[in-house]
Amino acid sequence: MLFLLDLLCFSTALCAVKRGMAVRACGLIIYRRLQSGPSSKVTDGIEYLLLQTSYGTHHWTPPKGHVDPGEDDLQTAFRETQEEAGLQASQLTLIEGYKKELHYPVRGKPKTVTYWLAEMKDCNTEIKLSEEHQAFQWLRLEDACRFAEYEDMQAMLKEVHQFLCSKE
Repeated sequence: MLFLLDLLCFSTALCAVKRGMAVRACGLIIYRRLQSGPSSKVTDGIEYLLLQTSYGTHHWTPPKGHVDPGEDDLQTAFRETQEEAGLQASQLTLIEGYKKELHYPVRGKPKTVTYWLAEMKDCNTEIKLSEEHQAFQWLRLEDACRFAEYEDMQAMLKEVHQFLCSKE
């Protein structure tokens, strides 16, 4: 029976973990710009989308997931965003010049997650969660960092915010 399971999952990310290989995942850091008052900075109205997992420690993260066979990394990021948040690529604008890799262990195995930055075209677009997530929040930077418990995720959100501030 174990041999059959090995055959069934030969090319999946779970098998990579089982074999001790690094797991690759990709996602999008999604933000929206709310209308700001005449005296406020544009970056004051930025909110980031975080999803709360319905498994494990119920951590908060941007949409992301494992790379499927035959898929490139950016395709994965858009597919996972559609699956996890119900957002189509056509509802987002990919922001040129930002791409970040995070490296961390999961169950003792190395994991690499590549993130791109994307802006919502319509800040009122409905989020439709998959079964993998139980909640979502649109959060300003300070709150997003508080929700994102991991230091590398907090640092990335701050880096993204700085990147957006520098583009103004």
